[in-house]
Amino acid sequence: MADVKYDVLGIGNALFDVLVRTDESFLAKHGMAKGSMSLIDEARAAAIYKDMGPATEVSGGSAANTIVGIGSLGARAAYVGKVKDDQIGKLYVHDIRAAGVAFNTPAAKDGPATGCSYILVTGDGERTMNTYLGAAQDLSPADIDPAEVAAAGIVYLEGYLWDPKNAKDAFVKAAQIAHDAKRKVALTLSDSFCVDRYRDEFLSLMRNGTVDIVFANESELHSLYTTSDFDAALKQLRNDVNLGIVTRSEKGCMVVSVEDAVAAPAFPVDKVVDTTGAGDLFAAGFLYGLARNLAYKQCGELGALAAAEVIQHVGARPQVSLKELAQQRGLTG
Repeated sequence: MADVKYDVLGIGNALFDVLVRTDESFLAKHGMAKGSMSLIDEARAAAIYKDMGPATEVSGGSAANTIVGIGSLGARAAYVGKVKDDQIGKLYVHDIRAAGVAFNTPAAKDGPATGCSYILVTGDGERTMNTYLGAAQDLSPADIDPAEVAAAGIVYLEGYLWDPKNAKDAFVKAAQIAHDAKRKVALTLSDSFCVDRYRDEFLSLMRNGTVDIVFANESELHSLYTTSDFDAALKQLRNDVNLGIVTRSEKGCMVVSVEDAVAAPAFPVDKVVDTTGAGDLFAAGFLYGLARNLAYKQCGELGALAAAEVIQHVGARPQVSLKELAQQRGLTG
């Protein structure tokens, strides 16, 4: 087995986030389902942006947020995602590299602009996302470097990759390379609406061993197994994948494997400001712990700590060193 160069390598849709605080009436006016992620075209993106108030603009993308979080914890992290060689694309590349993440995916010279996600945050902190994939949808198997994937201890993939066909093929190629190199493959289900679109395919990925580790929240778990019975869904997850992690907001998380089921608590927060990135950063903490061979409960506590940090401010990336935060809490040495 080759040496591990990266603790975790993430592959996802490289998106620039445009976040704005709004109210329920804005969602209703634009026909948005609160808490969802909808794919939009360039014309709708322009219409939403025109109607939005002053915004916070920052590099994002689900798997990218996770990988930045892993880097913030002090692990070796890499990312694969497609941007265009335009102003926003250059900013995106700068941001992720400045976070200490290896990012070598060639930018597209032509085609659609760098993708953007227009994120509406209501007073309760809930986020509603409208995503123009742009250049992200052109991520292809050719962008997957076999040596880079094989050098990662864990390859982390986002469910949103299942929307663009080329990215789906890149996902499968990366998983095969990882398994050939005796590495682990993790998948986040990303969004209950995403699960609704690809339920059978996600279950197939789990049951045929394409993925070893699955991250889900309660809503995604219920959608995956089309049941409102949490215990029944958790039992099925335990049978379908080597390791399953289910986040439950203030109730913490459940970690299930063939051998065991472990609960880990949530971290209390003073005020939820913006839930964008909560799941992404939870995965960052958990994967960091997994890469360090920590017990599942401790992995869950690290995930909860990272998620608690990100929901107390606007934006999906940490604003303080997660490594220092974890050390202060006694979760790492």
